[in-house]
Amino acid sequence: MSSSEAFVTVAGREVRISSPERVCYPAVGVTKLDLAEYYVAVAEGLLRSLAGRPMALHRFPGGLDGGSSFYTKHAPKGLPDWVQTAEVTFPSGRTGREVCVTEPATALWAVQMNALELHPWPVRREDTDHPDELRLDLDPQPGTGFAEAVEAATEAEALLTELGMVPFVKTSGGRGLHVLVRIEPRWSFVETRRAVIALARELERRRPELFTTSWWKEERGERIFADFNQMARDRMLAAAYSTRATPEATVSMPVRWTELADVAPEDFTVRTVPALLAERGDAHESLDEAPATLDALLEMAERDEHDRGLGDLPYPPDFPKMPGEPKRVQPSKARHDADQG
Repeated sequence: MSSSEAFVTVAGREVRISSPERVCYPAVGVTKLDLAEYYVAVAEGLLRSLAGRPMALHRFPGGLDGGSSFYTKHAPKGLPDWVQTAEVTFPSGRTGREVCVTEPATALWAVQMNALELHPWPVRREDTDHPDELRLDLDPQPGTGFAEAVEAATEAEALLTELGMVPFVKTSGGRGLHVLVRIEPRWSFVETRRAVIALARELERRRPELFTTSWWKEERGERIFADFNQMARDRMLAAAYSTRATPEATVSMPVRWTELADVAPEDFTVRTVPALLAERGDAHESLDEAPATLDALLEMAERDEHDRGLGDLPYPPDFPKMPGEPKRVQPSKARHDADQG
């Protein structure tokens, strides 16, 4: 073995890592080989988050400070014969094949491709049109931070539990939190997004000083944005145990609800997570045990529409215009245009 390559084995699969000494995270000295060994150490938990899911890669060929990065969604040419793919349909209606994780070695292949973030779809390869994971992204806005995200997540846990669901939580790797619920794969992306909108609106009603559902930044204020569009087709959150593109090499870390008030995002890095996982076990170990129904949330959405006149909310700008969607006009621009008219 030359110094320009290394071979790392996980679950019986050996993966070649070229330029293993290349520094991916200069501030903390984490190399490409360090990343590969990290994913070996967290393989079981990582696979729980990724198994069977199409995945996009956030790639940094020159490392975090290398000056450029890009997302790879379509499976690149020249895949090893053991790396699987799955067909997905994008918002445009076009289809494509994305890398699909079927074994832990796929994460090592992603390291070889200079990926610093792994972003799975909320679907499995057997049915890529019906999500099996409900995702609520709690995104702190200017003037708020992780403490407010914790408070917001705790409110979300209480509401979801009240509705008969079993929620799980993980750090985003930044200032926010991700709340996840395993669901039966019976509903479309439109329906699951509608369920998340209903959840977010109820949280906003209960705690209007803490939550906002406004898609427009100018209206959010110093609150936690419940990002419902992370449940739209082709929108993805970082996987549990995925590294993030932060100087400290933070990780999106599953935590138990009882631990949440005592943690901070910087607690969980490539250097610290393997030992923490070995000591505490995977906080998401039981995630797949009790898939929930969306009936209660969809009934809530019906009440919002019929009793309160609250229909759909704007989709991301790269989506085609969706049925029932309101105008995608920034409120201040709409007021300006009305004044000019």
